[in-house]
Amino acid sequence: VQFVESGGGLVQPGGSLRLSCAASGFSFGYYDMNWYRQPPGKGRELVAAITSDSATTNYVDSVKGRFTISRDNVKKTMYLQMNNLKPEDTAVYYCRAPSLGPWGQGTQVTVSA
Repeated sequence: VQFVESGGGLVQPGGSLRLSCAASGFSFGYYDMNWYRQPPGKGRELVAAITSDSATTNYVDSVKGRFTISRDNVKKTMYLQMNNLKPEDTAVYYCRAPSLGPWGQGTQVTVSA
């Protein structure tokens, strides 16, 4: 099982980024998937979740209306579209199926003027 995150970077407040998560080593289409983030000096938190069939998505209150989670089961890839980014969104972002396999290395998102 492996998760590889990409797409992070440095962006100004109000900007946008699209993160990708490439999954391998398991039947991706059968698993719910989550995006997490870990801000500097803080613990890891769940940001967004999507069911295996994309029918249901959930978001932490702080990103509702700004972030959109999606997935492509054929490509075994999950995405996080992040709009109107704020400095408090600065964190390392991770993807993972709940309780499945190791954590990836994450992708750094820095929101700063």
